[in-house]
Amino acid sequence: MAKAEELRAKSADQLQEELVALKKEQFNMRFQRASGQLENTARVRQVRRDIARIKTVLGAKASEAKNA
Repeated sequence: MAKAEELRAKSADQLQEELVALKKEQFNMRFQRASGQLENTARVRQVRRDIARIKTVLGAKASEAKNA
């Protein structure tokens, strides 16, 4: 699980790459759940929250850059 402090230290490009990777993982887990192959169901929640965390940090960085 990524912490907000760790995410703030990364650049916007790094955050975008991580966001894409998490979205792909979420997509794959959705298919695994539908076919009954998903083993770690807690990971779905964790990925969803990590995506939200990254989006929050990206939004903060964007508004920070806009105001600067």
